[in-house]
Amino acid sequence: MTFKLLAVSAALIGIAVTGAVIPGICDEAAHAVPVVTAAASQDTAPDFAGINNWFNSKPLNIADLRGKVVLVDFWTYGCVNCVNTLPHVTDLYAKYKDKGLVVVGVHTPEFPFERSASNVQAALKRHGITYPVAQDNDSRTWNAYRNRYWPAQYIIDQDGKIVFQHEGEGRYDEIDRTVAKLLNANS
Repeated sequence: MTFKLLAVSAALIGIAVTGAVIPGICDEAAHAVPVVTAAASQDTAPDFAGINNWFNSKPLNIADLRGKVVLVDFWTYGCVNCVNTLPHVTDLYAKYKDKGLVVVGVHTPEFPFERSASNVQAALKRHGITYPVAQDNDSRTWNAYRNRYWPAQYIIDQDGKIVFQHEGEGRYDEIDRTVAKLLNANS
């Protein structure tokens, strides 16, 4: 018994010292350093699938958003990294919503308590989120985008193509410039 306790303690110390994370438990921490993919393949954005609830909007679909620039933001209110990005996403929405930007938050829960619609609604109020939010409890939209991490942002151009992907915090200026460039191209 003492050997097992010593082995577990050594493993935990190793994780703490090296900054390693436990997959499936700390996925967002594992990718706090931004990973950006400039989707050179210009994949067509998948539609929103299996949405349990829509907040701040009637149900949306990607086809109806053609002609607009769309930022799809995967998040969950229990993720610290996600919460850290929310002021930037809400500021971007406020700055460009009247110029053709549509922000769609896709709330995909990591933990059971995040599946509650009333908890999501409270989080929207707490963070001042007024843009559309889709509650993706069954991860069907998450899977359609082949998303793997919270937070993650996908910028979709006016033709419905993913032109920018970012996982984690940061790169806020680059996201802003990408949105601004796409909106100017349409004006």
